[in-house]
Amino acid sequence: METKLKGVYKIDIEKFSDFRGEYIESFNLKQFLKFKKIKFIQDDFSISKKNVLRGFHGDTKTWKLVSCVHGEFDLYVVNYCKNSKQFLKTIKFNLSDKKYQQILIPPKFGNAHLVKSKKAIFHYKQSTYYNRKIQFTVKWDDPRLKIVWPIKKPILSKRDK
Repeated sequence: METKLKGVYKIDIEKFSDFRGEYIESFNLKQFLKFKKIKFIQDDFSISKKNVLRGFHGDTKTWKLVSCVHGEFDLYVVNYCKNSKQFLKTIKFNLSDKKYQQILIPPKFGNAHLVKSKKAIFHYKQSTYYNRKIQFTVKWDDPRLKIVWPIKKPILSKRDK
């Protein structure tokens, strides 16, 4: 389902539960290609503790399919396409291992996440190989984004300060 931020999609994933636990099919290429013609070539995981904020990063070529494998975090997505009417507009999602959802983020959009649980595992598929040299960074507290963060002093990397 497309969100208010044009090009960004929220995908609800079905899970099967019984007395043994849960079963989730996180990705099926045949099913996904019916929805979007994107070929993912790299999977990455980011494991962070509570109050870690991983800042807004993106590039002009990469599609990302983001989900929460463990814990909980708030995911923020920003449109960084300078020609777009929605330039610097943001949207927030709460992702957790309790309600399995995926967020599809197009090229020219950045994403950041703030960990709310004791520990969280952020998973994303990418349509290109990671290349930091071509990425852009938007400062997490850039006033143009008008984000009211629920934390005053998050744990940040040098890149995100």
